[in-house]
Amino acid sequence: MEQALAYEVVYSKRKTLAVSVAFDGRVVVRAPRNFPKSEITRFLQEKQDWIAHHVKKAGEREKNQKIFRMTAEEREDYIQEARSVITQLCRLYARRMGVSYKKITIREQKTRWGSASSKGNLNFNWKLILMPRKVLEYVVVHELSHLKVMNHSPAFYQVVARYMPDYKQQKKWLSEHGTEYKIDLIS
Repeated sequence: MEQALAYEVVYSKRKTLAVSVAFDGRVVVRAPRNFPKSEITRFLQEKQDWIAHHVKKAGEREKNQKIFRMTAEEREDYIQEARSVITQLCRLYARRMGVSYKKITIREQKTRWGSASSKGNLNFNWKLILMPRKVLEYVVVHELSHLKVMNHSPAFYQVVARYMPDYKQQKKWLSEHGTEYKIDLIS
């Protein structure tokens, strides 16, 4: 490689070598235990274009971040608003979709906007309340759709499209702008 690449190696019981670029641009190599460093270096050279592309994207995301400055009290107000709005939307769409869920949890996840468990529990990121309403609704419909289809197959997206025909626009907005939301707490 032209310049020294900083990367972290995580060794485990895995059988294959993999590389990923974290949201913040860190390069992480996952390798089997006792895997030769020379092979890791060779692997990274083979993947250098892919790595450079994703590191650049991470830098662009960071540059475009929208920093929301708020007090801890304001943050708590947003969390409560998110809990209220998301709960109402879940009730509304669950009724329309003919699904039921058990529990809704509002969190602050770094990499996810929502998730659904096979037990029927739903998790949502409170920062959704800062986004356009239609994007928030898309995430609710997306997670409720997992209660019908627990994967991202074409059948899953057919369910999503049935209840939100323009979901691709919301999904695109989220992929282009969702990673730009950063909270800076002030005192």
